[in-house]
Amino acid sequence: MAPVWLGASAAIAANDQPLEVPRTDAKFVIDGVLDEDAWRSALAIELPFEVAPGDNPPAPVRTEVLLTYDMDNLYFAFRAFDPDPSKISAHLSDRDTFGNDDWVGVVLDTFNDERRDYLLLVNPYGVQLDRIELENLDPVGWDGIWESAAKITEWGWAAELRIPFKSISFQRVDGEQIWGFDAVRGYPRQTFKQMGAFRRDRNVNCYMCQAIKIRGFEGIKPARNLELDPTVTALKTEVRDELPDGELDSGEAETDAGITARWGMTPNLTLTGTLNPDFSQVEADALQLDVNEPFALQYEEKRPFFMERADFFRTTLDLVYTRTIRDPAWGIKLTGKEGVHTVASYVTQDDTTNLVFPGPESSDATSLDMRTLDSVIRYKRDIGSRITLGMLATDREGDDYFNRLGGFDGEFRFTDTDSVRVLAMRSSTRYPDEVAALFGQQLGTFDDLAWEAVYTRDTRNVDGYVHVRSVGNDFRADQGFLPQVGYRGAEIGGHYDWIGEDGDWYTGVELGGMVNTFDGPDGNLLLRASQVTLNYYGPLQSHVQIQATHQREGFQGQLFDEDEVLLHNCMQPSGSSGYWVTVRWGDRIDYANVRLGERLRVQPGGELRLGAHVYLSLDSTYERMDVEGERLFTARIGRLTTAYQFNAECFVRGIVQLVDYDYNGAMYKDARDPRTKKLFGQLLFSYKLNPRTVLFVGATDSRVGNEEYSPVTADRTVFAKVGYAWTL
Repeated sequence: MAPVWLGASAAIAANDQPLEVPRTDAKFVIDGVLDEDAWRSALAIELPFEVAPGDNPPAPVRTEVLLTYDMDNLYFAFRAFDPDPSKISAHLSDRDTFGNDDWVGVVLDTFNDERRDYLLLVNPYGVQLDRIELENLDPVGWDGIWESAAKITEWGWAAELRIPFKSISFQRVDGEQIWGFDAVRGYPRQTFKQMGAFRRDRNVNCYMCQAIKIRGFEGIKPARNLELDPTVTALKTEVRDELPDGELDSGEAETDAGITARWGMTPNLTLTGTLNPDFSQVEADALQLDVNEPFALQYEEKRPFFMERADFFRTTLDLVYTRTIRDPAWGIKLTGKEGVHTVASYVTQDDTTNLVFPGPESSDATSLDMRTLDSVIRYKRDIGSRITLGMLATDREGDDYFNRLGGFDGEFRFTDTDSVRVLAMRSSTRYPDEVAALFGQQLGTFDDLAWEAVYTRDTRNVDGYVHVRSVGNDFRADQGFLPQVGYRGAEIGGHYDWIGEDGDWYTGVELGGMVNTFDGPDGNLLLRASQVTLNYYGPLQSHVQIQATHQREGFQGQLFDEDEVLLHNCMQPSGSSGYWVTVRWGDRIDYANVRLGERLRVQPGGELRLGAHVYLSLDSTYERMDVEGERLFTARIGRLTTAYQFNAECFVRGIVQLVDYDYNGAMYKDARDPRTKKLFGQLLFSYKLNPRTVLFVGATDSRVGNEEYSPVTADRTVFAKVGYAWTL
């Protein structure tokens, strides 16, 4: 029998006054049962609309959310009713990885600035996912410390969330506060449907501008607590002195201790410092194919110190990319938002210097045994509800080396559908003379500019944009990720959306296209492309994409005409299984030999969940390139992941990654090894009480082979890490 909802009901309508969140002094046990009497007096809100893929039709199922708070915590409870609870998709998984499960969650615009919000989700086993969402920019990872629990029942499922005020940032005001708020539910069945608490107008380009407003929280204060996060890491590595038959050196066991401290030095400013930090990544980066790629590849940041408040540093150009900091000895970071002002800065000492040397047609890279001091400062000011102005400055200093960058950016939302983003930066750089000579860079100090402007128009059915950008040949952003410089040009594009209704053969269809043109520093053509894309979304959470591209590309003084077709299909027939495959076929420049070839790339993958505990996934890439009727290379990479999740905090996981590059040496101007094989394996036990109280124990094995011998162990490591979040 479904429970009767006993909270204080609140009807949601356009232009309603802010809804009051009542305060409580009751004690809660976060267990997903919702049996505390205090829930009876909480603010209750229903989720009456399907906001995706539908255009605000009535929600297919009923969902209710309760809100209350005390002086230390914010509390939410959900009842997610379901006509057939046996179809609820729920699996145990690591934090932030619950995939295609059912979920519920909240969206909190704690500064009520309609520009940035916290998203916190839980699945029916209480597994957490959280991140920070930014208007018109990609979301960023956020590992908050909060509590959740959920239970499946005979009428659906329920969830409870406790969010400590010390884990989030918010306004410092006298009296009550007003926040933007939404509650959301993901409902994956024949099609995936998302429900929300308010109607979303697709003719308005700002999500949080439409959000419900909630009020209350009088007397709460942003945390000034001190959090200490000590870590201890131990490892032992064996290295083979000579391949393939050399001995494995037993190596010495190493133990390293570090500490990170967070202090709310004022109610809205947080100071974070770290000594001998543990910046290790427990999971290896996902493989990317790097054969015949002219520019450096980008990898996701996963290290806690740099992930914290990473959204504050975001710009439209990727000018702050913390993976460039490889081996920091210490770091200090100051972040916060006070009213209309946002400030963020950090300083770190990096004992190893990674450098990317960008160019118009390709990039190069090196790593130097040189210490640098890396500094960044970011400031933004909100002007009303539609304008944000900002500045950014970065500085990197080493022996006979520096890279300095500074400038401004801004966003202007002129109407509900039209916005403009602008950015202008200037850099000044000096490389050590021997490095500059080796990599073909200028001697001495050199400067240059980069700027861009992006106009977008977003409506219910039609979206369009115009993007103009110029990046000088001598512009450098050594603390960012900008592997291409020395170009200027523009791109214009858009798409038309057909939105399906219940009973239609599609949930959405999108037809789009773009044209662009970009020239090099001497006016030479770098790229002129046109593209048409058709996207279909249908039953079983299926997606089909067909894309045709024609382009003329300039490389090393020659022009190449290229045509390519992309086909993509993915489907999630149930919460327990899914597959995807992408095929690219067409012309591609052979960058190593400066000639036109033909490429076939196939990227299949899939995942399977067996019961609540077992997870399997396979992701692979196959690529073959032919030139003048002869095979140039064949490349294969693959990643197999298996995991057993004991509960929401604990799992054991195995990863195997394979790289196999087979080159036809006779087709290359420069000599190269005909075959390269790499095999990497990792076994990991993980226990996470929260994102910073962790225990990891694992082992890795890296194998290398070539055309003469099969992969043999080049090195192997056993490791353990303990971390603890201690709040004073």
